[in-house]
Amino acid sequence: MACNELASLVHIDAVDKRLAGPRQSCYAPGEHYRTGPNCLISTNSKLIESIIESRGKVVQRQTLGFIGLGRMGAPMVRRLTEAGHHVFVHDTRPDAAKELTAELTTFASSPKAVGDAADIVFCSLPTPPIVREVVLGADGIAAGSKVKTVIDLSTTGPSMAKTISAGLASKNIAWADAPISGGIAGARNGTLAVMISCPKQTYEEIDPVLANFGRRFYCGEAPGSAQVAKLGNNMIAAGVILLSAEALAMGVKAGLDPTVMCDIINASSGRNSATQDKFPRAVLPGTFDFGFSTALSYKDVRMCVDESENLGVPMVGGSLVRQMLAATNARFGPDSDFTSMVRIIEEWAGVEIRA
Repeated sequence: MACNELASLVHIDAVDKRLAGPRQSCYAPGEHYRTGPNCLISTNSKLIESIIESRGKVVQRQTLGFIGLGRMGAPMVRRLTEAGHHVFVHDTRPDAAKELTAELTTFASSPKAVGDAADIVFCSLPTPPIVREVVLGADGIAAGSKVKTVIDLSTTGPSMAKTISAGLASKNIAWADAPISGGIAGARNGTLAVMISCPKQTYEEIDPVLANFGRRFYCGEAPGSAQVAKLGNNMIAAGVILLSAEALAMGVKAGLDPTVMCDIINASSGRNSATQDKFPRAVLPGTFDFGFSTALSYKDVRMCVDESENLGVPMVGGSLVRQMLAATNARFGPDSDFTSMVRIIEEWAGVEIRA
């Protein structure tokens, strides 16, 4: 790398920040860079070459679209604006955008208005019918004049993904499944797992933007492939809550400290995401506020079991998890946290699993 004209030495402390226009690149913390009118190079040339090689290409500052500013959507929009992108956003609740960076976000009046403003539009929405309406409806993204690619970050399921993909293909708009996992903290910190299925060329085009969200896993070209991976993950995530609750309830009734029992499990072969994260954060304190609703978990597990049955794959354990989520949904309501499954086990066992 070389510059015809070098300017002053600058010091960058932030991770993954980018400059606009011809002087952008990817930075690492604590590194020094020399800047010029046509390029930016590090005094550690091997480092910057490695970063560029790992990214495949330098990310251009873009105008993007994003629909759905919920618990996951809002922090993901912040990730995009922190990277220098301008984002046209829409949500059924206009006040959902009030905490976003005003200089780099514009609230649009409808999904169509977002599609009129941006080539690439993201969706982060709660249910498959809502995704379909937002994308293909009369006032949907696909009715926009500029949109070329729609990226669905929701857990929409493979059947709906195929339906929406076909609807967009008739309009020459690309579709990418990109369901995410990693929770609110992952959305905020850019450490999500992003599962992607779309044509390879589309993936190459959108990957630099998706890199803002976390680690990407390309699942292939068939619409819905990434959705299958996400459904399997979410079924396991709910299932280990149930199994861990039963084991810990047994321990508490036998006189064990549940915190100590979690520590033992996490140092042993039974360690899992529930005992490592969900129980310490939301069950042992008795707050039941991990951040994922019972209704959404129930929807995901139901879709997982249905898809498995469609493929001729027995899912006996998954069916039990679905029943427990149905019971939790009925007992504590759809807006309860999905860790509330533990409360049903507690009631049945006559104990509380508390620190």
